[in-house]
Amino acid sequence: MRVDKYLWCIRYFKTRTVATTAVKKGQIRVNGDVVKPSRDVFQQDKITVRKNQVDYEIIVLDLPESRLGAKLVDIYRKDVTPKENLEKLDLLKYSKDYYRKRGTGRPTKKDRRDIDDVYSQDSFFIDDEE
Repeated sequence: MRVDKYLWCIRYFKTRTVATTAVKKGQIRVNGDVVKPSRDVFQQDKITVRKNQVDYEIIVLDLPESRLGAKLVDIYRKDVTPKENLEKLDLLKYSKDYYRKRGTGRPTKKDRRDIDDVYSQDSFFIDDEE
């Protein structure tokens, strides 16, 4: 089975097109090698998927006939992602959660001043180093 189809079948990607694009960008490795979308995967292959700034590692246990329900995915793959990588995901969530909630519109005048203060402090330290 093709690597892009396999990743789509086990629900790592929402569509095959997205899976194929990820493979073409080099975000997928099979046994440590960057591959093309047409590369076949076999049992016991180790696939590394770079998604949302986290490297997920899976081992192929079996090849499904078609796309699976979410409850059946663990029959066909074993997730061996290190805990450090999953902790990165939690840190990313916390770093994005700041004072303004997403979708609340444009920054207020106070927000704008705070942003300008941060950038002016950064440029101050850059000028001192030169």
